[in-house]
Amino acid sequence: MNIAANPVIEADQTVYLKDYQKPSYLVDSIHLDIQVYDDHSLVKSKLVMQRQAAGDLVLLGRDLELQSITLNGKTLTNEQYQLDAEQLVIANTPDLVELNIEVLIHPESNTQLEGLYQAADNLYVTQNEPEGFRKITFYPDRPDVLSVFTTRVEADKKFPVLLANGNLIEAGEAGEGRHYTVWQDPTKKPSYLFACVIGDLAVLKDRYTTSEGSDVALEIYAEAKDIPKCHIAMEALKHSMRWDEEHYGRPYDLDNYMIVATSAFNMGAMENKGLNIFNTSCVLADEEYTTDAAIMRVQSVIAHEYFHNWTGNRITCRDWFQLCLKEGLTVFRDQSFSEDLQSAAVQRIDDVAVLKSHQFPEDSGPLSHPPRPDHFVEINNFYTATVYEKGAEINRMMATLLGKEKFRQGTDEYFKRHDGQAVTVEDWVAALSAGSGVDLSAFLIWYNQPGTPKLQAQGEYDAANQSYRLSLKQSLKAHAKYPNLKAVPIPVALALFDAETGEQLVLNAEALFENGVKDGVYLFDQNEASIEFTGLKAAPVVSLLRSFSAPVNLEFNYSDEQLAFLLQYETNGFNQWQAAQTLLERILLNGHNAQTYLDAIQKTLPFVIAKDPLLASRLFDVPTEGYLGSRIDQDYNPIVLNEAREALLNTLARELGGFVKETYLSLDPIAQKEFSQAMGVRALKNIMLSLLARQGDSEVFDLAYEQYQNTGNMSERLGALKVLVWNDSPQAQEVLQDFYTRFKDEALSLDQWFMIQAAHPKATAESIAYLTSHADYDLAVPNRIRSVSGGLNANPVNTWSFGVQHFIDLAKYLDEKNPIVGSRLLQVLSRWYTLAEPQRSQVKAELEALKSQVKSKNVSETLNSMLSI
Repeated sequence: MNIAANPVIEADQTVYLKDYQKPSYLVDSIHLDIQVYDDHSLVKSKLVMQRQAAGDLVLLGRDLELQSITLNGKTLTNEQYQLDAEQLVIANTPDLVELNIEVLIHPESNTQLEGLYQAADNLYVTQNEPEGFRKITFYPDRPDVLSVFTTRVEADKKFPVLLANGNLIEAGEAGEGRHYTVWQDPTKKPSYLFACVIGDLAVLKDRYTTSEGSDVALEIYAEAKDIPKCHIAMEALKHSMRWDEEHYGRPYDLDNYMIVATSAFNMGAMENKGLNIFNTSCVLADEEYTTDAAIMRVQSVIAHEYFHNWTGNRITCRDWFQLCLKEGLTVFRDQSFSEDLQSAAVQRIDDVAVLKSHQFPEDSGPLSHPPRPDHFVEINNFYTATVYEKGAEINRMMATLLGKEKFRQGTDEYFKRHDGQAVTVEDWVAALSAGSGVDLSAFLIWYNQPGTPKLQAQGEYDAANQSYRLSLKQSLKAHAKYPNLKAVPIPVALALFDAETGEQLVLNAEALFENGVKDGVYLFDQNEASIEFTGLKAAPVVSLLRSFSAPVNLEFNYSDEQLAFLLQYETNGFNQWQAAQTLLERILLNGHNAQTYLDAIQKTLPFVIAKDPLLASRLFDVPTEGYLGSRIDQDYNPIVLNEAREALLNTLARELGGFVKETYLSLDPIAQKEFSQAMGVRALKNIMLSLLARQGDSEVFDLAYEQYQNTGNMSERLGALKVLVWNDSPQAQEVLQDFYTRFKDEALSLDQWFMIQAAHPKATAESIAYLTSHADYDLAVPNRIRSVSGGLNANPVNTWSFGVQHFIDLAKYLDEKNPIVGSRLLQVLSRWYTLAEPQRSQVKAELEALKSQVKSKNVSETLNSMLSI
């Protein structure tokens, strides 16, 4: 039997991009009939298929109980097909096939939260990306098979909501207290975008008129008590629809757009065509129950999933190696959207902070891989910061190089060429190049190799010729699996400043061009190059990589005084922050004197607070211990780093003196008309409160207690709670109990209660055990797991001591129950090899011992990669 075109993937078998082959059959249409019962579900499917390549008919399936199979009207016997744990193969099939299959599945016992599963007593949902659909029925479950889906959903009337993708075309009684609906999605889509929902939920309704005049029904489904928390999401959805029309010319294409919220969800959200399924943390938002940061995240994720309608759904991936095609582009789009919601500088700061704290360490460690991997064992392990965040940065670089107008011409060409297709990264770059008229093919190098490039820059002023030469050199750390690393194109956005006045100078260099972007941009695409600026009467101060124009590690021989200068005079908010970060990193990792930073921040703060309080709050960002640890490649001692950071924070609090309290008392979030301004004021207020606690101000706990009790805003309440709890104040236990009493029935708020205690700098193994044994801790709910694990991981001293066992125990438990989450939590320990002895050997031994105790592809592949260093 020849099944080479569609190989069985064993648990230890690696899949390679180079081995891609077209599927033997395409599916013209699929009719699904899903009937949900208490102890099982019955799924009937009719597939109309036609051959497109040689080979047997191969359908993928997992955890399915096959009841019957009929091929072109004839029932097949067991001898007429081959069935194993992963697929069903039928040999000698004709070119045109109508296949009817009936299977039994058990969503009520599905703890992996893939396929169709019971998310709550009153709710069944699906999650099919990347390979969940094969747990619903046998199907060529791969992204390059696109089909028209018609779905009948049937259940008991105790579940009044029956949803699927597309437009509702029929509904009725099914007898014996049951009912049904029929949905049809007119747009061809791959199986990973299929969704259905069966539940007892309330709904928030609205409408939107597209730029083409179509009237779209908008619906957000959630628990009845949560509907009031859906209004921000609804407004974000309408804003996203309008934004995509204005910026990309993409109107919506169905009669309705539905969102369903559930807490039992491994991901943040999923872009299923016309029926998005969201983690509650990414759809429920209200100032009383959720923080400002959570509200911003809700708006961003709503936009992200909506933007996928075109960049992911209408145009999808040919194979899962192309995941960064849809995700990188869509992250870039949602980041651009979010820049319109708050300070654009702060949005960029926040995005780069995530990149540097998650993706850069990933790129320098054992889990390093290209944005487009060339092999994998378990594709779920490649939903990574490299695919998402670095993928977004590649798109940002091309957009920066092209400028707004040409980038839009390129995206228009992409939508024109590939609507309704499953495509590759090469297709995207080719369309962008053709539409813009600029050859971008060199950017494919970024997609195909791992590692964070090092950009070394050096400046030299020639007084006699009144010129300034900027020399650039790029390099990449050697990688065992990728020996032929190439120079990448690096857009270097830069500016020059008068060192005496702080005035930004007009750039004068032939190699530099302005192309619809604010900053001068030099495309550095060689191993070495230089730019010469003329007409300069004195040595300037240069600002490089403005707005972080490329995801590289910059090395430039700035003096501390030049960085302080940029902190004070730079007109690019991101680079102000970056100058402060570089100064702080030097203080903490290289022992530089802190006074230069302290002087500069005192001069800068009053002006920034008046102009952009949110940016002012970010200028207080002292790099986290986790990020600083990622900058140390050997002999990392978390305790030493913790002591250095604590000493710096105490010095900052002491040096700022009375300014801290004066600023705290002067800040009034209620007086702000715009949410973004109020958010900035609240962020700054919380920082001042934490600094007051470090000053030992006798009134600080009273101020914090008053803030906690007298606010209706979660950001202010949590800011006060942290100060009271983390400083073990006399009121700590009272406010912890009060918070629990107030919010015990609000799952997302209660997550914060768990997280604050887990993140306590003096947390112990016993205090973490208390949280994980609490009646409200639930290992079946990923959000609750992450609330404790994420809090614990906020303090590397704790992570690398008693926390190691916490994460290993979770990986063991989740290996069978929910290996996707288990694998991701284990990655917290991926930089074990940088630890100083004896911790390094101790952690390695514990990881080695884990190898024989796990079986899933997810956890095993992650563990093997972590230990390959």
